[in-house]
Amino acid sequence: MKAINIQQFGTSEQLKLAERSIPNMQAHAVKVRVYAAGVNPSDVYTSTGTYAVVPELPYTPGLDGAGIVEEVGEAVTHVNVGDRVFIAASTQGLCSGTFAQYIVCDAAFVHPLPAHITFEQGAALGIPALTAYRALFDRAELQQGQSVLIHGASGAVGLQAVQMAKAAGAFVIGTASRTQGKELVKATGADVVLDHISAENVEALRDATNGKGPDIIIEFLANVNLQTDVEVVAKRGVIVVIGNRGDITVNPRVMMQKECDVRGMILWNATADEYAALIKGVTTLLEEKVLQPVIGQAFPLEQAGAAFDAVMAGTYNGKIIVTID
Repeated sequence: MKAINIQQFGTSEQLKLAERSIPNMQAHAVKVRVYAAGVNPSDVYTSTGTYAVVPELPYTPGLDGAGIVEEVGEAVTHVNVGDRVFIAASTQGLCSGTFAQYIVCDAAFVHPLPAHITFEQGAALGIPALTAYRALFDRAELQQGQSVLIHGASGAVGLQAVQMAKAAGAFVIGTASRTQGKELVKATGADVVLDHISAENVEALRDATNGKGPDIIIEFLANVNLQTDVEVVAKRGVIVVIGNRGDITVNPRVMMQKECDVRGMILWNATADEYAALIKGVTTLLEEKVLQPVIGQAFPLEQAGAAFDAVMAGTYNGKIIVTID
């Protein structure tokens, strides 16, 4: 089969298209012919060898994907040969890597894909959908009628978070930096779209929330925004940090005055039971047709390195994927 093969940690230049053997099947595994794979920042960090998870070399990257079931292990009952499915693996090693024509994956991470969702959209689920759902409903404990600020809403996670929060009955405020991104956030369902919150436009945020500030903030770049988040969040509000790229100085006195909560989140901490609940929540939203992943750009498999570069550059709104012939 064709697959991306990483033999050495480093830059995107290490992503080489190669011929590899199709992995062997096991009793609790599913073999999938993959037609699209999602590219996540964690995939890029892992390929450098500096991430928390360091796979054994050589390896094929990719945790998210979508395709058709080719074979099921004797212990698998929830999917069958010929089913359309999406793959949402929680860590490297549990699947053979979705940047390939075929994968063999632990059956727990293979799920039915509704007919109205394309393979490309299916590849955009996985980490983005589960992250958005966990942040909103597990960590922030979102309730109907609350206001939610999604700070950086034009990315893969942010756009799905907008759709989920709106479906839950929240008042949704999204931010983006470019005109196209703002238009996309609005079209996805946000009630209000603003520039990234700063001292210059904080009054617009207060106006949108009748002066109280958002009840919940979903934060993708805490090292830049956390101090501002603390200042603008509603009293007893919740800030969920799901992205960070450095250190920051924060004045805890403001947290004391607000009695707000700052809660970290990382998807890998979900237990097996929590993962199952996340999948159930996401698949329910898919079936109800309120969750529609947005594709920013698709690259062919042989240009996987360019897809990695695009993710880190933040060039596109929505999800970056690779398509696999």
